[in-house]
Amino acid sequence: MTAFLKGIETSLSRTYRLALLDLDGVVYRGANPIRNAATGISQAESQGMTISYTTNNASRTPKVVADQLRGFGLELDDRQIVTSSIVAARMLRHNLQEGAKVLVIGADHLREEVRANGMEVVDVASDHPEAVIQGWNPKQNWEELAEAAYAVEQGARFFATNMDRTIPQEGGIAPGNGAMVETVAIASGKSPEASAGKPESAMYDEARQMLADGAEPIPVKECLPVGDRLDTDIEAANRGGYDSLVVLTGVASVESIILAEPKYRPTYISADLLGLVTPHAAPEKSADQIWHCGRATAVLRDGTVELHSSEVHDGVESTYDPRTDLDAVRASACAVWEYMDQGHDVHDLSLPQFRIGA
Repeated sequence: MTAFLKGIETSLSRTYRLALLDLDGVVYRGANPIRNAATGISQAESQGMTISYTTNNASRTPKVVADQLRGFGLELDDRQIVTSSIVAARMLRHNLQEGAKVLVIGADHLREEVRANGMEVVDVASDHPEAVIQGWNPKQNWEELAEAAYAVEQGARFFATNMDRTIPQEGGIAPGNGAMVETVAIASGKSPEASAGKPESAMYDEARQMLADGAEPIPVKECLPVGDRLDTDIEAANRGGYDSLVVLTGVASVESIILAEPKYRPTYISADLLGLVTPHAAPEKSADQIWHCGRATAVLRDGTVELHSSEVHDGVESTYDPRTDLDAVRASACAVWEYMDQGHDVHDLSLPQFRIGA
């Protein structure tokens, strides 16, 4: 059964107690803040929402990340930052005995977290580690990869902080941790048994536990992961049973959302983080198979998604252009998702030329 977008009459910040925000593409892009991010976060907090920041980046410490966010005018504690290194070390603690030897391939942040969780960090396979944990490090070298492969081949359990195959850099797209993990997997003949980063839901689950600080964690149904990537942020939410919000300030495009497979579909769509503090119109289908959302309508006819305004006066539509309205995207997404889930091919589907944010 197709799960459609939901609507909120008040705001997400008054509906969900905890927002789990991705960083790059949501709060910042590289060194620069994303439009409306700080405003949306601050307003959400003023309405009672708790904010946690989650990132697959295993090399940057919470303090470094938090300092960057403070530079954007945000007020936060370092403990609000949850990295894949933090989650990976906690994952190891759940799987290994205290004092276990772990061969760590990654940045200092990962090594520090492994030690903080009661395990001994080693650097070579001849130390007979019980496990290997591999995280991204721009200074990683062949010798480190070789030692990891030797240890895994000799029986060490294999874990990864995240499986992102690529990572954006100023010069272009570079190999990410997933690409380096595959190198060790090919050499050893074994793949990691678990990964801490998204699209696994462990990061969201651990963030809830960490923020609880020994008390009862906030229930899944009261938490809202927010991201710009369907194949990491949103898929992780769906795997863990969380509602989710996708923003259009990063990787996800309107077209990719409308054509998304079920595992990549969000619960809400917003242009940016102001979507945390504004209402979301609920898409609804009428008896004539037309989807309505706010002022917009969408219907699929002969392989084409047609948009119209629901506002007609004296037989004449207003000057309103639904291609610039996020509600038209919401209506279109529901129409196409339903069509896809009925078994239809959407590769040749004709979509409107949306101009959201134009």
